[in-house]
Amino acid sequence: MCGITGWVDYTRDLTTASPVVDAMTDTLAARGPDARGTWLDTHVALGHRRLAVIDLEHGTQPMRTPERGPGDLPRAVISYGGEIYNFPELRSELVLRGHRFTTRSDTEVALRAYLEWGEDFVHRLNGMYSLAIWDTARDELLLVRDRLGVKPLYYYPTPDGVLFGSEPKAILANPLARAEAGPEELCDALLFLRTPGRVPFRGMREVKPGHLVRVGRGRITEERYWSLEARPHTDDLPTTIATVRELLDDIVPRQMVADVPLVSLLSGGLDSSTITALAARARATAGGGLSTFSVDFTGHTENFQADAIRPTPDGPYARAVAEHVGSDHHPIVLDRARLLDPAVRRSVLGAWDLPFNFADLDVSLHLLFAAVREHATVALSGEGADEVFGGYLWFSDPAARRAETFPWLKLGAHRGLDPRSLFHPWFVDGLDLGEYEADLYRTALAEVPRLEGESAEDRRTRELSHLTLTRWLPILLDKKDRMGMSVGLEGRVPFCDHRLVEYVFNVPWAMKTFSGEEKSLLRAAAADLLPEPVLRRRKAAYPSIQDPAYDRALITGLTTAAGDDSAPLNPFLAGEAVRRLTARTSGSSLSEFERILVESTVRLDDWLRSYQVGLTGVKGTN
Repeated sequence: MCGITGWVDYTRDLTTASPVVDAMTDTLAARGPDARGTWLDTHVALGHRRLAVIDLEHGTQPMRTPERGPGDLPRAVISYGGEIYNFPELRSELVLRGHRFTTRSDTEVALRAYLEWGEDFVHRLNGMYSLAIWDTARDELLLVRDRLGVKPLYYYPTPDGVLFGSEPKAILANPLARAEAGPEELCDALLFLRTPGRVPFRGMREVKPGHLVRVGRGRITEERYWSLEARPHTDDLPTTIATVRELLDDIVPRQMVADVPLVSLLSGGLDSSTITALAARARATAGGGLSTFSVDFTGHTENFQADAIRPTPDGPYARAVAEHVGSDHHPIVLDRARLLDPAVRRSVLGAWDLPFNFADLDVSLHLLFAAVREHATVALSGEGADEVFGGYLWFSDPAARRAETFPWLKLGAHRGLDPRSLFHPWFVDGLDLGEYEADLYRTALAEVPRLEGESAEDRRTRELSHLTLTRWLPILLDKKDRMGMSVGLEGRVPFCDHRLVEYVFNVPWAMKTFSGEEKSLLRAAAADLLPEPVLRRRKAAYPSIQDPAYDRALITGLTTAAGDDSAPLNPFLAGEAVRRLTARTSGSSLSEFERILVESTVRLDDWLRSYQVGLTGVKGTN
């Protein structure tokens, strides 16, 4: 895993721009602490920070071809971050086609695959990746992002080219980029969803999942190379269960290839437990063992209080799985002081670069990953299973299924997570947030593929699945990537293998829930892997601290923003709404959704201040 960045400008001589390119590259030092490199030519500069995972001694980037192009330059140069899990097969095929390799790295495989197949090479890749290739013969830059968007890639068009980077901070290090936001960007920040392509910095874009972007003289074009398709599912239930298991049996070992220590994250839920059990089997077959890690809080299990999204604590289940599979388990126990540490919270915002957050879940994940990084460089995770197999409440909740908006927004609004509630009505009306949300929803629905003859119920389930995979999953993948890479930890997500996603997307809902439990299909596929209590455990969300004192400390940030005339959000916050929420914390804890509302509002204020974001075209600003 690595960080990539670059600059293309067809009117400048970028060979003299080393200081700026170095500054852009070094913003990504946490993503690549092991090595750095740059490559500059007249109209292009590429930067790279390396986290060495495969072929540690070689694979230096930006990597150049020995073949020469115009002006005796390398035929192509690549700056790449990620992992291509099928690189051994691709390498063998390329050798048969006459290619010679000087490293064991997947980077060289990607570069030579481009030479062999051109842009069509993207269809052959299985993995998570963001990459940039400069083609000297075409005088053109190619930016590519993996199908599900596991690895991030941003770009910023300029009058004469483009800036790009794995994170916004790399782009913002170039003086051509400005940190600005208008009404649309604030809407993006306030709504709890990720719209492919959109970024809360005005003028900045992301390469959409499953897309490539070409940059040439006077043009920037975008092309989709992958999308979910609707196909009839003809397999019966036993065949479907067997196929899911066969895919997982192939995916997990593939994603364990690394020349550095690899561990598994284990919550004791169905998803992480399945990945852990498969990984432990693969390690045992190779004669080795597996270490596992989980997050917990001081006194959490002993004083646990069940709620709608967390019916049981993780600790006992994680220990049961670890004992069952024989892993060396490490619970990372956090307390309120660490979660509230201002330095840690600044690090979390600096890792995100964006005003998105999941309350204390962001902070605890960051601290968990920092602890894991002391033991390993790569961690397997169960992220994506709820999206793929339909594990969320909104798949079955009648109100969410009927909602004429994104279902998680409907459920959240009913439980205190309404982004409008803390702001003056004139501010919300001025942003036209309601119509913006409705327009995004209409656009998202229009992308859902249709299957002829599908019932209305199955059609709605397909819509919910597509919305969840394309508008909800991206923000979770962003969170996992940012919190991990901020400490140099690579997270791998086997459930996001595109082959599994494509297959399960077309399995009828009745088959996905055949036993009456959420994710019945995954439970059946993992039936021989897990202890019965874990196999039957109801879904529990990622753990959150249950401490009223945490909420009382947290609310201080909101009241500070509301009472500080210099706070960016001060003119827009409704004082009475803030006071009502503050009063709630004097006698009880905030709900999960109220906590997210508070933290997201404070995060937005901190983001505007820390990144000195200029607000333009927003009512109430000068």
